[in-house]
Amino acid sequence: MSRQGSRDTAPEVAVRRLLHASGLRYRVNMPVPGMPRRTIDIVFTKAKIAIFLDGCFWHGCPKHATQPKANAEWWRAKLDKNMARDRETTEHLQAEGWTVLRYWEHEIPTAVAEDVKSVVFLHGPTKRIQP
Repeated sequence: MSRQGSRDTAPEVAVRRLLHASGLRYRVNMPVPGMPRRTIDIVFTKAKIAIFLDGCFWHGCPKHATQPKANAEWWRAKLDKNMARDRETTEHLQAEGWTVLRYWEHEIPTAVAEDVKSVVFLHGPTKRIQP
């Protein structure tokens, strides 16, 4: 599992490319304000929008999550902690006035990018390059 990438995954890169191509500018892998050792995948800082693209296994996707058979108890505790940390991070950001969007890695990148764009444009000015 040490080889498992935690940033710049294929779904993240695909969504970022689509957002960039549509003229939006954002930050990547930004630390969560006030929470050490946690990062936001895609961030629109001025609009205070945090986007997370969660992996199905690591974050407990209801559609695709699997339960390891070897050392099952340890894995269950580990994955439950991951999901609790996700909830805690979301609640913290929302309490600070952020809009938090969470997507699964299996979701279609074009649909995710369109959803993100609609939320970004609703929240007012952000740095946008005219196509």
